[in-house]
Parts: sequence; C-alpha cells; structure tokens
Amino acid sequence: MKRVLHFLTAAMLALPAHGQTIETVLPDLNYPWDIEASKGSLYITEKAGTLSVLENGELLRLPVVTSVPILDDRGGGLLGLALRPDFTESGRVILYQHHGTPENRRNRVIEVVRDGNAWRETRVLVEDIPGHPLYNGGRVAFGPDGMLYVTTGWTENRERPQDLQSLAGKVLRVTPEGDVPGDNPFPGSPVYSLGHRNPQGLAWNDDGVLFVAEHGQSGQDEVNRVEAGGNYGWPLIKGDETRDGMHAPLAQSGGTTWAPSGLAWDGETLLLAGLRAQGVLAVTEDGEVREAFHAGERIRDIVVTQEGILAITTNRSPRGEGASRDRLIRILP
Repeated sequence: MKRVLHFLTAAMLALPAHGQTIETVLPDLNYPWDIEASKGSLYITEKAGTLSVLENGELLRLPVVTSVPILDDRGGGLLGLALRPDFTESGRVILYQHHGTPENRRNRVIEVVRDGNAWRETRVLVEDIPGHPLYNGGRVAFGPDGMLYVTTGWTENRERPQDLQSLAGKVLRVTPEGDVPGDNPFPGSPVYSLGHRNPQGLAWNDDGVLFVAEHGQSGQDEVNRVEAGGNYGWPLIKGDETRDGMHAPLAQSGGTTWAPSGLAWDGETLLLAGLRAQGVLAVTEDGEVREAFHAGERIRDIVVTQEGILAITTNRSPRGEGASRDRLIRILP
C-alpha cells in the first residue's frame, strides 16, 4: 500500500529547555521496532510483520513473507532490521523474527529480498534462539568489521545467560551468510559476549568499539562497553556490582528505569532511545549520562542522518493489548 506523505514540515513541537524541535515525519505507525537509513530512504519494521520503505515522501508498507509464520504476541514479532553492507547492490536485508506459539516461542535471524510488493525470506542465518513473551533481545547490526551482531534475551532462565551452549542472554557474531567467524572468542560458537539480560541496543564508535544497551530488572539498566569473550554478569551481578572475570557497566540507571532500546553513535556521544525515559539520553565514553531531549513518548529506536536524528515510538507496552499509536519523528537542534 502506497501513501503520499506531506508531514516533513508539519506538527512541530518546540522544546525550549534543550533548544530543539520535534517534527512528525510519519504518523499512523503501529508498534515499529527498528529504523535504518540508506541513500535518502528509510526502512522501518513494524512488529506485526511489515517492512516499510519511505522514499521521496512516499510510504510503501510491505509484508514480510517467511517460511514459518511471524508470532506477533506480547513483546515478540518482527523486530530488528539490518541492511547488508552491500545492500544497494544486493537488496538483501537481515531481520530478527519471533515465531512458534505462545507456549513454545523461538527466535531466528533471516535474510529477505524485495519481491514485488513483498519481502521474501531467502535464507536462515541463525535459528533456535530461545524466545520469551518479553525478553527476546532482537537487535541486529553490521559492525565495522563486516560481521553481523545479534542481541538475544535471557528468557527469565537464570542458567542460560552464563551457559555458552545456549544462545540466550548473549551478543552473537556471525558472518553475513550466518557462519561462525574463525576469530570468534569461543571456537565454533556464534557467542561473542555473555551474561546479558535483555540487550536491545548496538552501536560502535569511530574507533570500532562496541557498545550494548540492555534492560535491567527493576532499574539498573545498563550501557556496556563490550569486548570479545566478555562476561557482563547477568544474573550473578547487576548495576555496579563486581565479580572476578565479569565486567561492570560503563553506565547504569541505579534505582530508576530508562528502559533502553536502540543505540546510536553521533560522532561524539552515544544516543540511547529510552522507552520509560520517554526521550533520548546522551552517554559519553566516560559513562556520564544526561537527557539529550525529552519527547514525552516511548522511544524505541533512533538513527542519525544528515537531516537530523530520526526516532520511532512504541507507545504501547509489550504487556498491553491492542494497537500502538506511534509515529516517526525528526529531532532538530
């Protein structure tokens, strides 16, 4: 379905406290989860199973056709999105898919290509990732090394995040074809780091350092500087607690809750999309945290472009029911 949009200069809300404005680029989204930009076009997943393209002011909302059905239930559905480094030539896109039944949930990472008015699965890159109603991780992104990184949730199982035989509670690293790289920290395993609770943000700074944002439990959300083979402690440590062989976070929220999701690097700081924070937080490489701007809506993901910072909202909690009234916004300094 194609829609012509006329929102690029409409619905501006001044935020004098930070000297910024927010404008609505696209209204009427329903639980979008990831946004990516490529050569002036925007790509947005919606949890129910669509991958939309916004180009030259026109929105094309296209279904994703998969070999097993997408399970759109609670916090599961069509989640993360990554455009392959060769996307402009190959048209290949990576997606994180929740599937199965409410009683037996799984996740997998798939590749899709555009086929007329739909995106069709072409291969499975990672499968048999444990699933959960709320804690699935779900972010996928290509690093500066050309490898694909994947975040997975702990699924409320205290053993899995520390178990190298389980894909739950991890950051995974695979080749663009889904193979295990020969230089992964655990030979033969896609696991890149372990001890994560529900990581949903991936970003690299200009030096190629990986940062991961993850939900804590009753506060103590984290931003971690992630190293190959690193153990980030969950569920054995949290917040600023320490333990031999485990890493404390770069920054953590203490007793408050950010509910962090998407993470981006703007050239100077990390920008963290906050669901509970209802805005974007700026996190320095020294671990200092401040509010970059307040939107008054649950921010799910952000992308930095030459035209400003673009963000998508998911205003319904995954614990809720019904449609989520969401939009794509642009934040201008």
